[in-house]
Amino acid sequence: MSNKLTHLDKTGKPSMVDVGNKEITLRTAIAEARVTLPSKVMKILRDSNFEMAKGPLIHTAVLAGIMGAKKTSDLVPLCHPLALDKVGIDIEVKKNEMIIRCEARISSKTGVEMEALTGASIAALTIYDMCKGLSHEIEIGPIKLLSKTGGKKDIG
Repeated sequence: MSNKLTHLDKTGKPSMVDVGNKEITLRTAIAEARVTLPSKVMKILRDSNFEMAKGPLIHTAVLAGIMGAKKTSDLVPLCHPLALDKVGIDIEVKKNEMIIRCEARISSKTGVEMEALTGASIAALTIYDMCKGLSHEIEIGPIKLLSKTGGKKDIG
């Protein structure tokens, strides 16, 4: 772990990290978000085959997560805009929980962990938005990075 904040310049002002001298490598990241729904809501969802008035819940959340990952630099200050090679969202339903995994991949000078975290987060928020009419007792979290490869340090 470093004691240096990477998004501050020598004078302490916010600054985008200079990746100009870094090597292009294959970089991947996988993030996870969990959405816990009340049992009565999960029963309604299962009984409707996850079809909602706004559309199919899982497919809509997948599309939203991919779109969110692609827009990360518009949402997170100082994040590099990236032309991602791949973004994939997988949503697993277990008991009263929806487990969202987002994988982002690129050959670049900078990593994609923020894109993976954003994709998982936006998919979770979409599930909340589509289900809030059934209950506001929906919980999102934890949201966490499971792995990243291709940078200075691999995780997971």
